[in-house]
Amino acid sequence: MLKLPDHSCLKPLASIEDSYELCREITAKYSKTFYLGTMLMPEVKRRAIWAIYVWCRRTDELVDGPRASFTTNETLDEWESQLETIFAGTPLEDADVALVNTLQQFPLDIQPFRDMIEGQRMDLYRSRYETFEELQLYCYRVAGTVGLMTTPVMGIDDTVLTTPWDLYQQVKADPTAQAVALGIANQLTNILRDVGEDARRGRIYLPLEDLKRFNYSEADLLQGIVDDRWCKLMQFQIRRARQFFAEAEAGINALSPDARFPVWAALMLYRGILDVIERNRYDVFTKRAYVPAPQKLTYLPIARLRAAVL
Repeated sequence: MLKLPDHSCLKPLASIEDSYELCREITAKYSKTFYLGTMLMPEVKRRAIWAIYVWCRRTDELVDGPRASFTTNETLDEWESQLETIFAGTPLEDADVALVNTLQQFPLDIQPFRDMIEGQRMDLYRSRYETFEELQLYCYRVAGTVGLMTTPVMGIDDTVLTTPWDLYQQVKADPTAQAVALGIANQLTNILRDVGEDARRGRIYLPLEDLKRFNYSEADLLQGIVDDRWCKLMQFQIRRARQFFAEAEAGINALSPDARFPVWAALMLYRGILDVIERNRYDVFTKRAYVPAPQKLTYLPIARLRAAVL
């Protein structure tokens, strides 16, 4: 069980610079595609994103990490208490130092962080989702919340107006819904990429109603059967994920100009995983879908162009 540190015997925590470097190293090690996108941001923004990413990763590892079998609801209660301490300005661990500093620079709301913890609670007691509506709530909590966490860091361009009549009403664009859509799109992509890995842990995230629609059973999935039924099921899931990516695109031009290029790049790099799944003929049981480094570089000029003209 997670235990909050005893302040009476705490060793000195990392400096702000060392904490950010720790966050950078963790991000670069565990999320190469995401890290590449952050490197296109101004320094102050990318460091803040690293701090947020590392908190999210640590939260995820409570349920999916090497000590996940020891995690209980009480563990998550204590983790939420530590979150409140961080938002109060008191870091308890080395990685917290960077997040506390980030909170001093950007107006982050604690609620998306709490919602993410609730997503981890879902993983404690659920290994199946009957409908897409149920899965979408899970995706919001574990990934859509990241969009809400990071939008204040990205910044919103106050000069962008959503429609011609906004010129009269002076209504400012709000990319919040699209930021959530990007998080959901990324999580759906993760789910499709990791079907085999999740199945080996006894988890099925694909909605059971969708399996029934294509006459594909849980037993088929757990056995890793790739046939015409599976291909049609995966095509359906990929179309859904791409719809969320398309929705997310609509909000990028409302972000600060210095955030548009990295967000476009991150979106295109992650969406590229869906293309790889298709090239692998939907075999996500024996082949891991990833975008090779040389191909990642080909996305960057297109992302820069879209950031400039869309």
